[in-house]
Amino acid sequence: MTTPNASPRFNRFSKAECILVVITMIWGGTFLLVQHAMTVSGPMFFVGLRFAAAALVVGFFTLRTLRDLTLLELKAGVFIGVSIMFGYGLQTIGLQSIPSSQSAFITALYVPFVPLLQWLVLGRRPTLMPSIGIMLAFTGLMLLTGPAGASFNFSPGEIATLICAMAVAAEIILISAYAGQVDVRRVTVVQLATASVLSFLMVVPMGEALPGFSWLLVFSAVGLGLTSAVIQVAMNWAQRSVSPTRATLIYAGEPVWAGVIGRIAGERFAPIAMVGAALIVVAVIVSEMKTKGQKALELELEEELEQKRQN
Repeated sequence: MTTPNASPRFNRFSKAECILVVITMIWGGTFLLVQHAMTVSGPMFFVGLRFAAAALVVGFFTLRTLRDLTLLELKAGVFIGVSIMFGYGLQTIGLQSIPSSQSAFITALYVPFVPLLQWLVLGRRPTLMPSIGIMLAFTGLMLLTGPAGASFNFSPGEIATLICAMAVAAEIILISAYAGQVDVRRVTVVQLATASVLSFLMVVPMGEALPGFSWLLVFSAVGLGLTSAVIQVAMNWAQRSVSPTRATLIYAGEPVWAGVIGRIAGERFAPIAMVGAALIVVAVIVSEMKTKGQKALELELEEELEQKRQN
């Protein structure tokens, strides 16, 4: 016997969207793990090791198709890899001095940063809802970082994480720009390898000492490397059928999961900081809301694209 009233709501989430929800939960749990790994390694060496493991794993399963790598796929992988290196590298640097849950909420600013970055780089002025999201995001940031944030006197860790959010925004834009034009597996190998090599190259300029052998470092790097591989493959695959709007709304749950895990681990926010964290999540959602006119325009564009695919 079927229940017709129960299925439509469930069917609103496609298989790709459900996968993005799962990786968002996993993503939220990585912040605390990285913070513990920083007790035995420098940030850039750890990021390089993490993505080297990820590249090897994805490369092993993609070996046969790598010979068909195109120039466009190489270009896409390198560009995305550079943004990944800056994003994860700066985030890891920030985790040396700020709590993992605070890092997660600041990183979540990449969502309202997407329209801001498009405005600064591409000249596309943000519409009403993204503009409101940007204002809410910066208000939330100032409350989250406490009295120092109100005077724009952010700590080095907060500044690094703030720039990290800009790099993640660039990564999302690049993935969406190349989605559907390239082979997901080959591009993922290139971007992971690029992020690894560049991170290792940054060890000397950053003045990091090479860490000694540690099982914590090995298990953290390999475990997070596998996680990174799964996350990158899933993002690249899912965003071929999930719109950037839907994807970023799903990603908005990442700092919430990180906050829950951080609280279980003993991290605590001051009441005003919790208000700031909530404002950031609201900003993420608001920045992806559309007016009726925008929805109608996007629907027309989606219908045109669907017709082109069928033809």
